[in-house]
Amino acid sequence: MSKLYINPLPVRIWHWTNALGFVLLIATGLQIRYLDLFQWMPFKTAVVVHNWVGFVLMANFFVWLGFYMFTDKIKVYHPELNPAKYFKASWRQIQFYGYGIFRGEPNPHHPNAYQKFNPLQSMMYQIIMMLLVPLQFFSGLLLWDVARFSALVNMFGGLRVVDTVHVVLFIFFSGFIIVHIYLASLGHTPSAHFKAMITGYEDVDEHS
Repeated sequence: MSKLYINPLPVRIWHWTNALGFVLLIATGLQIRYLDLFQWMPFKTAVVVHNWVGFVLMANFFVWLGFYMFTDKIKVYHPELNPAKYFKASWRQIQFYGYGIFRGEPNPHHPNAYQKFNPLQSMMYQIIMMLLVPLQFFSGLLLWDVARFSALVNMFGGLRVVDTVHVVLFIFFSGFIIVHIYLASLGHTPSAHFKAMITGYEDVDEHS
């Protein structure tokens, strides 16, 4: 095994800020939505915390976006330009997750500083970070002050539509966190990927 510096400090700070923030948003969102079921925090406090954490994560998103847009690290989100090569690599990754991992087969993806994501991760993270996260923030911003943004709310179909989009994305991100934690445990040891997001260094095979 050798160590590869794969997660720069700005990425690690963004990641853990994002992780804690999304957990707080989910927890306070449940309190706001299901007041009769969850009473671990006063309703008004939950609303205030939810709003402030939302604004912090919006700022955190632009820090992430700036880091990747203005450095060469943006390459980690780019799939192979050759479609045939990309889909072939994606199919190998699907086979690995589907049954190869249960047979002890090696992961077909070998990370490096500019390709730390496998093809499936690369495409999924682009969809999440460039579409779903901004959409969640935007719908949350409209719900934060419906009166101020009433024209936009009406333009997008009314309060029920905006609220439904926000809740559906909330459900998606809640599930994504669970899947993300599971996939992060599939390194050469269950804690390897977690340690890499703390120290920045990923353990890789010398021959890979």
